[in-house]
Amino acid sequence: MTTLSFKTLDSLDPRGKKILLRADLNVPVRDGAITDLTRIERLAPTIRELADKGGRVIVVSHFDRPKGKPVPEMSLAPISEALAKSLGHSVTFAPDCLGDVAAKAVAAMADGDVVVLENTRFYPGEEKNDPDMSKALASLADVYVNDAFSAAHRAHASTEGVAHYLPSFAGRLMEIELGALETALEAPERPVGAIIGGAKVSTKLDLLNNMIEKVDVLAVGGAMANTFLAAQGLSVGKSLKEEEMLDTAKAILTKARERGCDLVLPVDVVVASEFMAGAPTKIVPVTAIPEGWMALDVGPETIALLKSKLASLKTLVWNGPLGVFELPPFDEGTNAVAQEAARLTKEGKLKTVAGGGDTVSALRHAHVLHEMSYVSTAGGAFLEWLEGKILPGIQMLRAIGQEAAPL
Repeated sequence: MTTLSFKTLDSLDPRGKKILLRADLNVPVRDGAITDLTRIERLAPTIRELADKGGRVIVVSHFDRPKGKPVPEMSLAPISEALAKSLGHSVTFAPDCLGDVAAKAVAAMADGDVVVLENTRFYPGEEKNDPDMSKALASLADVYVNDAFSAAHRAHASTEGVAHYLPSFAGRLMEIELGALETALEAPERPVGAIIGGAKVSTKLDLLNNMIEKVDVLAVGGAMANTFLAAQGLSVGKSLKEEEMLDTAKAILTKARERGCDLVLPVDVVVASEFMAGAPTKIVPVTAIPEGWMALDVGPETIALLKSKLASLKTLVWNGPLGVFELPPFDEGTNAVAQEAARLTKEGKLKTVAGGGDTVSALRHAHVLHEMSYVSTAGGAFLEWLEGKILPGIQMLRAIGQEAAPL
């Protein structure tokens, strides 16, 4: 599926081997209960495959931000129980990821066993990418498998450092994620388009510039579209915009024209005088946004325009909602366009790759989360990949010709 240069589990015989598996168990928890099991469920196939083939799977992960010291509320113990349920396989929990506790837990393993070590961020060496911590983690295992694309943008001891000391492989989730991203941007079926929403141009400047280089159609929505409209001399009322980014927006518009990238902005918007549920609304052209009103969603003409653009595409990348989808009726634009993308995807006419923060929530809200070709839960790593940045965890997997350094 993918031509990216990394080793996968296809080239690993796990039987009898101690496998240090970097997972992302940083799942959302509220009042002690996991509210979304998606990351655990997507991780399970890699662990199950390795264990079923006789590997001894040592799972390491961070959870939350304990800032280099043990925080009982941030223990992976309850999450290891959820992992066991998802796997349908017993899982042992070790209350430390280093030292005698971790070493004894690993020494007690038999082929096919799974153990989860305690939160790697309980040690300051994790986020500092301390070589001593990397070596200590590596000493527990024979090989390293990275299945945490969502943490691959961080050069931490368990994501980048440890790969210097062990033969390294991509897990199945990592393989799928990288394959999906390659399909979307590195070797897409054209025409390829992107929908980029969100509040601020300033936070997505690198992303917008990279997309102009990669795609044929770039649709900009959300509040950042207001900045582009204002840069064209339009009044946007009291809509959220970045005055200091107007020249930057003009430069992006110019670059898009020069590159032959069709940059699509709203032609009409849904406006309200107050940012609240039940506030009076109007649908107006972007050339006639009233003073004292704010644009909170794209209007029906823009929805129709975006649907027509989708019909011309073979590949779509989506990051960010088109409006304030959390507050009806300002979810209608995102819902309608997402549902059209899902329809085209189901009919085999479009490959859709989406991800990043609010995007997952918006697609779930539109009831199409599972109807896209691939939806990434990676957040920051997904965004940095779209921005064209090198991800440290991926870079180490690509270094397949390198010998691991001696411990």
